[in-house]
Amino acid sequence: MMAFQVGKRPLRPSGIDETLDKFRKASTGSLGHLTDFGYAIGLEALVRPQKAVGLAFTVRIPTLDATAVHYALNLIEPGEVLVIDTSGERHRACWGGVLAHAAMRAGVSAAIVDGPITDWAEITASGPPVWCRGLSSITGRRLGLEGAVLVPVQVGGAMVQPGDIVFADTDGLFFVPTTGAAELGDALLAREAREPELKRRLDAGEKMADISGARKMVEEVLARG
Repeated sequence: MMAFQVGKRPLRPSGIDETLDKFRKASTGSLGHLTDFGYAIGLEALVRPQKAVGLAFTVRIPTLDATAVHYALNLIEPGEVLVIDTSGERHRACWGGVLAHAAMRAGVSAAIVDGPITDWAEITASGPPVWCRGLSSITGRRLGLEGAVLVPVQVGGAMVQPGDIVFADTDGLFFVPTTGAAELGDALLAREAREPELKRRLDAGEKMADISGARKMVEEVLARG
């Protein structure tokens, strides 16, 4: 069994920049109205408000050995999002101020850590944005034992492939496969475009349950006895 694994970087899909722009104009809350798939449970933005959209550069480490995270920062390309699967580690931080500084110098657009991080003050001062599971003062080690980059990983219960779209903001975090993402981006923008009209109708005196159809649904059930 190989101690370290380095996968192949996926080809950049045609039109992906336009698709990413669609997601940048939308919110994760809008996507949460359309699907549960790809949502990372339990991760939060370190600083609020916050937003990041980019393609995933995946890393998987064992619970203690963070060597692969350091190695990944030599390979990641500007604009990509570093996504770290910690194999369920919830106590040790594999991400801190120096790594954040290295990521900033490499042009990393965000870091997603399925565990805690350390050096809050340094990271919030220098960036890049982080989504994680809180803070810890005990850290991982560079042991050179095992790890993997550019492989499928799991973060917050969501499966992530290298090159998936990372769609993160203050409210939460989704991983979106690039196949079908352009159409999903259109649906997101269409949903968000509805909101000003809904608020206008509320301001004009209409009631929420009448607009949404909830009143009709409840009254139909009540009528059936």
